[in-house]
Amino acid sequence: MTPEQKRQFAADVIDGLAAESPALPCKYLYDERGSELFEAICETGDYYVTRADLALHQAHIDEIAAAIGPEAHIIEFGSGAGIKIRAILEAADWPRAYTAIEISREALAQSLEVLRRQFPAIEIHGLAADYTRPIDNEVFRLDPPARRRVIYFPGSTISNFTHTQAHEFLARMARMAGEGGAVLIGVDLIKPAERLERAYDDRDGVTAAFNLNLLTRLERDLGARVNPDDFEHRAWFNPEEQRIEMHLVARRDTRIELDGQRFEFTAGDHIHTENSHKYSIESFSALLDGTGLKRIETWTDPDGLFSMHHLEAGA
Repeated sequence: MTPEQKRQFAADVIDGLAAESPALPCKYLYDERGSELFEAICETGDYYVTRADLALHQAHIDEIAAAIGPEAHIIEFGSGAGIKIRAILEAADWPRAYTAIEISREALAQSLEVLRRQFPAIEIHGLAADYTRPIDNEVFRLDPPARRRVIYFPGSTISNFTHTQAHEFLARMARMAGEGGAVLIGVDLIKPAERLERAYDDRDGVTAAFNLNLLTRLERDLGARVNPDDFEHRAWFNPEEQRIEMHLVARRDTRIELDGQRFEFTAGDHIHTENSHKYSIESFSALLDGTGLKRIETWTDPDGLFSMHHLEAGA
């Protein structure tokens, strides 16, 4: 973490804890340990999202490759361990280049090392950055240029944004892809609340460890005074917002101290750490209005749990 990133982290934590309804940005869940725990979440029996996403890729890999087209520059947001992109790069028609954007430098370095060994003929780049913030398009310029840019955003991270944030983010993706470019984006589908809540509060306790690791980060990275044992993980479905919410709930009266500021919590108070909005194909399509993106086709996994949308830029 650079000094600038550390200052921003501290500022975001102070602003979030000082809010009327305390909340912390979910991007801070993903330090090296958090990324490891998220990979472990994906292996739990209760968390269906990754298996459904992988099943979707397996069922529709030829169609996804055709949507990308020949000699494309594929830009992936939140590349993580780089598992799904391997299948994409194998199936795609002579990819011009691949750029991975990942906030965790450690995860980025590990995935790039593997990809460069596996695909020596492809120009592979990495950018350690927060893709939720604007990125200068010049970073992605190639010489000679690719035939088109394709933004690849698998998983269900778009669900972490509010609808307003998601709309703005999609518009930024359209500008990044540019005229004639495309976006391939994963979107989790609406399903019964019981299944959703179990997926985000698994019986193995891995998601709980993932959420509580955020408090450990406050201690380690920012020097905050906080006792993680004073909090517990909880997740519930908010039917009005059609989203799962993750919270850190105070088990007893406690406090968090950071940079001379003190935030008091009584038993039962909570810190909102993540949203995961769920969509129907129709409600996600409606979200595209005014973004500059047009839905061309949608694929789902064989069980109908998860979707990927092929969007064209310039609409």
